[in-house]
Amino acid sequence: MTRELTTLFAERAGDYRAGVHHCAPAELPDLLATLLAGASGVVLPAGVPPDWTTRLGPPTLAGDTLTAGQLDAPGLAVLTGCALAVAETGTLVLDGGAAQGRRLLTLIPDHHVCVVRAAQIVADVPDLVRALPDPTRPLTLISGPSATSDIELSRVEGVHGPRRLDIVCLPPAG
Repeated sequence: MTRELTTLFAERAGDYRAGVHHCAPAELPDLLATLLAGASGVVLPAGVPPDWTTRLGPPTLAGDTLTAGQLDAPGLAVLTGCALAVAETGTLVLDGGAAQGRRLLTLIPDHHVCVVRAAQIVADVPDLVRALPDPTRPLTLISGPSATSDIELSRVEGVHGPRRLDIVCLPPAG
């Protein structure tokens, strides 16, 4: 079932124009380095596993102390994990826990890269509610890069969040 959920999640996230990438855990540092190579800097929330960052080229910045103005610097990217992800909707769920940081980190930089483990993917929203580690934490739900449309339905990306969202899906363990 986990492989099917991962496939559905990737498909639905792709429908929202997110870049979706699959890799084995051993390949993760190289893939992250490739995805973040053009960034002027990479913001890291507390709790990002050190092995994710071993190949990063741009300078890394601790996300805990950066202001909104600093996070709006040209070319800045953020690398996070997630609490859960919803297959049916292609939605990332962040609750500010380890490797996710405060909400501001994922709303201001132009590029967000999020790592999702297959075990974090649930089927639908009711499963999400049941699986929340702490339902009292504030949630950020992300379905693709930020986008809005004007009255003529011209799509504009990046108005209320990142213009670019890349999701890295790690396979089920074993």
